[in-house]
Amino acid sequence: MRSHPELNRDSILAASKRIAGCVKRTPLLECHIDGARIWLKCESLQTGGAFKLRGATNRLLQLSEEDRARGVVAFSSGNHAQGVAIAAKRLDMRATIVMPADAPALKVEGTRAQGADIVFYDRRSESREEIAARIAAEQGSTVVPSFDDVDIITGQGTAGVEIDEQSGGGAVTHIVVPCGGGGLAAGLALALPDAAITIVEPEGWDDMGRSLALGQIVPVEPDAPSTLCDALQTPRVSPLTFGVLQSAGATAVSVNDSEAKRAIGWAWREHGLTLEAGGAVALAAVLTGKVRAADGMVILLSGGNIDPALHAKIIAGV
Repeated sequence: MRSHPELNRDSILAASKRIAGCVKRTPLLECHIDGARIWLKCESLQTGGAFKLRGATNRLLQLSEEDRARGVVAFSSGNHAQGVAIAAKRLDMRATIVMPADAPALKVEGTRAQGADIVFYDRRSESREEIAARIAAEQGSTVVPSFDDVDIITGQGTAGVEIDEQSGGGAVTHIVVPCGGGGLAAGLALALPDAAITIVEPEGWDDMGRSLALGQIVPVEPDAPSTLCDALQTPRVSPLTFGVLQSAGATAVSVNDSEAKRAIGWAWREHGLTLEAGGAVALAAVLTGKVRAADGMVILLSGGNIDPALHAKIIAGV
């Protein structure tokens, strides 16, 4: 699949300069798993609790004054919602977020706390894209997709620029990253082209993995199971993200909720890190051996927005 001409490392470096000072430089922590020296990139400690602020900031900073005055519309189960809401508030813009009715209350509250308007929908029977497009047409506002956008992808890839700098340059051999729509994974593949990349999805929501295996995009099955990984419930990936990951030779695995819970517990006990299930799947894949631990590996911890009561139950093993 032919890639977009602006999806390259130079664009990610430009995005990194553009958003400098607007996002946190998150820690790269060293750990050891099965005897291997591995780094954890803690995007769970990013402002808003996830990596999403990177892409949202990169996208909104490039809007004209006229577009900013008309506001933005986004669709998300929570992390992209909060990223867009935070970026919009900083730029004194109106933000409307289309969120599934079953989105975690913590993410809904976090989005609303940033001043965004929320429109709920049924993820099983309604199209979030169609709802967002209708709202944008009515308000004259700009739609900010969660992953199907060049500026979003390059913004997410800025985490890879940090990884390269923090690891000393050229030390990363393998990146293991959670994948919903693939914006973060694609950005990292572009930022660190010499590293192997493995995407990790929830079982039953492994459409990127199946798409890569088949060589063409296929959607999530209509009877996909429920999952704690709400941040990764993307019904269909985009040609942009699929194209980048296909060109990068990305591999894919999937994990179940029990494996994600184990990773949540490990991150808390070993490093005092709070992870949501979707943000823990890459770690889960390595802890279970589905991805073999190796020196020079980076595991992305992509989000930490989890209900405190649920987190406590998982840590307690209830």
